[in-house]
Amino acid sequence: MKTIIPSDIPVPQLHGLLLGSVGPRPIAFASTVDENGNPNLAPFSFFNVFSANPPMLIFSPARRGRDNTTKHTYENIKKTMECCINVVNYDIVQQTSLASTEYPEGVSEFVKAGLTPVDSEKIKSKRVKESPVQFECKVKEVIELGNQGGAGNLILAEVVLMHVNEDVLDENGKIDQHKIGLVGRMGANWYSKGFGDALFEVPKPLTTLGIGVDAIPEEIRLSKHLTGNDLGMLGNVEQLPDETDVNDYKLVELSDLFVELEDEPEKLEIALHKLAHKQLEEGKVEEAWKTLLAFNN
Repeated sequence: MKTIIPSDIPVPQLHGLLLGSVGPRPIAFASTVDENGNPNLAPFSFFNVFSANPPMLIFSPARRGRDNTTKHTYENIKKTMECCINVVNYDIVQQTSLASTEYPEGVSEFVKAGLTPVDSEKIKSKRVKESPVQFECKVKEVIELGNQGGAGNLILAEVVLMHVNEDVLDENGKIDQHKIGLVGRMGANWYSKGFGDALFEVPKPLTTLGIGVDAIPEEIRLSKHLTGNDLGMLGNVEQLPDETDVNDYKLVELSDLFVELEDEPEKLEIALHKLAHKQLEEGKVEEAWKTLLAFNN
């Protein structure tokens, strides 16, 4: 394990390590206007949602590392204390990247990126029509983290109006993660998809009390064939299958394996652990527990 003191390495190197380690990061496609109403549009991946009541989004247009100058987005917000944050999905990711180009002041990124500006209802900043979700925001505070190149400027933006494309909603009015097609920023030139094969579920233990990894029998907990994720899933159950259910499963689903390896207990245990690992990858937690407990039943 390499240990790094941030102050001992150049800022660009530290910046690369941070961005390569912390991700995927959602992208705030921030629209602002200057004091004369001229539009600006730029993406920022130092971004997230931090409160629902009040609804607060925070992003950071950092000072440029190469020359310590500030960005138009930051300058506009300091003057107007408002912005529109548009979420970025796969359909507009290339146009979003193009809008990050350092065009001169007065040049519209909407025009350069081929995106459609739409009037907001409560603020002067335009919305991006092609974005599936748009947040009209009033800026509550700007927190400047430093005055050197690479220093962030936290924009604390309260959502005053939210626009959601109905095409990304499911039958219950919730945002369907497969339909919205979000993307995230990684290190260097890399992005990630938040849909398709990249999407997976991890049930939250909010209403249940899992037994915990410490309650897993030692011969299972110390298995060389089960991963930390496997143990986390096994420890998230409220109770173990009872002996009758394990025996029934053993007789019906595992009988061939037990017959084949009845004289080789070590190989049988390894085979059961490997099978349980496969079952856990498929989300079959109860079956995995029955497979693991069958060895000593």
